[in-house]
Amino acid sequence: MNPIEWLFDAQLVIGDQVILWREIVGNLFGLASALGGLRRKIWAWPVGIVGNALLFTVFLGAVFDTPNPVNLLGQAARQVMFIIVSIYGWIRWSQHQRAGGGDTPAVEPRWAGWKVRVLLGVVMVGGTLVLTPIFRALGSFEPVWADAWIFMGSLLATYGMAKGWTEFWLIWVAVDLVGVPLLISAGYYASAFLYLFYGAFTILGFITWMRVQRRAARLAETPGPAGLPG
Repeated sequence: MNPIEWLFDAQLVIGDQVILWREIVGNLFGLASALGGLRRKIWAWPVGIVGNALLFTVFLGAVFDTPNPVNLLGQAARQVMFIIVSIYGWIRWSQHQRAGGGDTPAVEPRWAGWKVRVLLGVVMVGGTLVLTPIFRALGSFEPVWADAWIFMGSLLATYGMAKGWTEFWLIWVAVDLVGVPLLISAGYYASAFLYLFYGAFTILGFITWMRVQRRAARLAETPGPAGLPG
C-alpha cells in the first residue's frame, strides 16, 4: 500500500468511534495555515490548499464510502471555495511582498471600515438564507442553515484574510460558534475539536493583527531626523 492509499483508508478507532486519519491530517494542515496567516507568511496559502483537498473527501462521507456516511455539502463545497480564494490570496500576498522587497510582510493588516463591515454582515445573512434551501434539496445534514452559515462565513473570512482586513478573524469566531455543535452532531469529532481550538486561536490572531496595526500607526507618527516626518 502506497502512502496515498494508506492516508485515504487509515482510521483511528476510539471506543465505538471511527475517525479518518485524513480528517486529522487535513485539519492539522488547516491549523498550520492559520498559524501562517497569523504570522503573515505566504506559505499559509499552499499549506491550506493541501488541507482543503483532504477535507473535501472527508465531508462527502456517503460519496467516498467512509465510516461516517454523512454528507455535509456546505463543508465539502467550502473546501473547493477555499482552494479558489486561497489561490487569489496567494497571488495577492506574493505581489505585495515582491513590491515591498523580500523582507516585507506579505500583508499589512488594516480595518475594513464600517461600510464593508455592514456589507459583510448582509452578505453573510443573505447568503445563508439563499444557500439553506439549496443545501437541503441536495441532502445536506440538518440543521442545514448551520452548514450554509459556515460556508458563507468561511468564504468571507478567507477573502478578508486575502485583503488584509483584521476583522476576518472575528468572522472565523462566528463560524466556529456554529461549527462546533454541528460537527459534533454529525460525528466529525476531529474537525469539531479543531474548531474548538481554532476559536481560541482566532481571538489570538485578531489581537495580534490589531497590535501590528497599532505598532505601524505609531511608527508612522514618529518624527524622523531633525524633526522631519518619518
